Amino acid sequence: MADQDTPQIYLITPPSVDLETYPKQLAGLLNEFDIACVRIALASNDESTISRTADAVRETCHKSEVACVIDTHHRLVTPLGLDGVHLSDGGRNLRDIRKDLGQDAIIGAHCGTSKHAGMTAGEIGADYVCFGPVGQSALGSGELAAFETFEWWSQMVEIPVVAEGSLDLDTVERLAPVVDWFAFGSEIWDAPDGAAAQLGAFIKRLG
Repeated sequence: MADQDTPQIYLITPPSVDLETYPKQLAGLLNEFDIACVRIALASNDESTISRTADAVRETCHKSEVACVIDTHHRLVTPLGLDGVHLSDGGRNLRDIRKDLGQDAIIGAHCGTSKHAGMTAGEIGADYVCFGPVGQSALGSGELAAFETFEWWSQMVEIPVVAEGSLDLDTVERLAPVVDWFAFGSEIWDAPDGAAAQLGAFIKRLG
């Protein structure tokens, strides 16, 4: 349950990655911190760009024995040697994707702010459910995943729950007792003091 252990850290790549510098930056974080998973989440739909980035990120992750999943592109999981997929549509087609990828693949489902969508995704085989955003963002409808959603989930459901989207230090501290994983993306990559310093600051708030 989320309130019995310190939450784990899940990293989301920037939407555009410089392959000359990013793998080294990522490797530094994986060496310095205990990271559970890295998600490749590129803005580009160009398969060549995705493949080259995935190769570099996967190699970096697997050297540190960290799982590496990709956002949305479930058909690329097997050919790119990835560990699974993160579905951004609440787990639509999750049953068929599980059949294609097998039981060992990691399949996560982003369910916005909906407990019902989360329960449905869990019932059909999601390995984790993600709710968010938890802070104000220019993206999406503006609706936020409430503390009470995470609290209810941590008390009632065994499937790990992830908090994602516009996280700040105070929100992380508040949610830490009721969350299994925190997913950090732009919160660290865009930080003025650098990704390592910002991630370290977040981790200090986990208790």
